[in-house]
Amino acid sequence: MSQRHFSLLDRLCMGADTALRTITPGAAKAFRHNPADTASEGISETSRQHTAGLMRINHTGEVCAQALYQGQAATAKLVEVRESMNQAAEEEIDHLAWCEQRVRQLGSRPSLLNPAFYGLSFTIGALAGIAGDKYSLGFVAATEQQVCKHLSDHLKQLDDDDHKSRAILEQMLIDEGEHATSALEAGGIDFPQPVKKLMSLTAKVMTATTYRI
Repeated sequence: MSQRHFSLLDRLCMGADTALRTITPGAAKAFRHNPADTASEGISETSRQHTAGLMRINHTGEVCAQALYQGQAATAKLVEVRESMNQAAEEEIDHLAWCEQRVRQLGSRPSLLNPAFYGLSFTIGALAGIAGDKYSLGFVAATEQQVCKHLSDHLKQLDDDDHKSRAILEQMLIDEGEHATSALEAGGIDFPQPVKKLMSLTAKVMTATTYRI
């Protein structure tokens, strides 16, 4: 059923359901198969803890992405923009589930700070939606570009034989790049470098805290 048939109350209820499924460990279910399922396990014991920290960062990043998209969808002016946000959020659920599965496989857990980051990101997304669809879409593009940089950096830090983590991050990199391109093509503005720099500094706070907590 199209999003346009849902009332505001319906959307709020669905948003609450999405929030609970996002921040509750093990609740997110992927639509696509996990690319790590067909990859061999080759990570060394000395790298396991570091890789778990990297995957925990990526998992929290997907929690933030869910919140951003839900916040923007709640305040988007145009129905087609709202629906595109919801579609992107569904695709990000795959990443959320894959990252959590990998974190568990590495003997660790998701970040304890996820609920706080979800709330903050939802608020930012809602404000971006209120500012206007071109700014909302531009924020999506800038955010996904930042995510791509993090993923590329994390790929360089993985063990050469860690095929499972690599398979997940490589697919995420493809998907995030497509989301950034789609947002700009849909009318999003390309944010100036000072704004992107500020977003990058904010992202560093998230990565520094969730690596260990």
